[in-house]
Amino acid sequence: MSVDLSSVIAATAQWLLRAYPAAGGPMSTALAEAQARQAVTVAAWLRYPTSMDAELVAMAGPGGSGRLDWLVGADAAGFSDEEYAWRTWVDEVVASWAACLLTSPALATAAVAAVTEGEHTAASPVDFRRLTAPDGHDRQAASLLRHPDLTASVAELHHPQLLELLHSDPVGTG
Repeated sequence: MSVDLSSVIAATAQWLLRAYPAAGGPMSTALAEAQARQAVTVAAWLRYPTSMDAELVAMAGPGGSGRLDWLVGADAAGFSDEEYAWRTWVDEVVASWAACLLTSPALATAAVAAVTEGEHTAASPVDFRRLTAPDGHDRQAASLLRHPDLTASVAELHHPQLLELLHSDPVGTG
């Protein structure tokens, strides 16, 4: 597949990591980043399942982090031009869905199953083990990112749409 969602994925993962930072040193940061990137990648592939969808978001832009920043209490007025620039590539729906996936193993598994049948994985196999089967180190490193109470304000924004897309029962998502 020739369409590149890397700007949306990188910016949205970066936003999640800044809103819910890793607990610990460089190794924890790397593990939390891997989990955030995997969750955001799956969420982006769900949101933009076809080449056409991905091309449209690349042309129009995903909308930015404005409402997300407000939800987590980030001071958008204090952002430098450079800080503001990458935040324009944050996709609110992708961030919300990624937060859902990080806090619900059942949803993560269903989402990965859904994207493995799509266009994005046709060219090469992908592994989302850190998202779907995190070990103790993964969980500890991303304790804030995976905490359902802390991420609830973001996850709840677009949770119903994710459930509808995955045809999931809200009772069976935890």
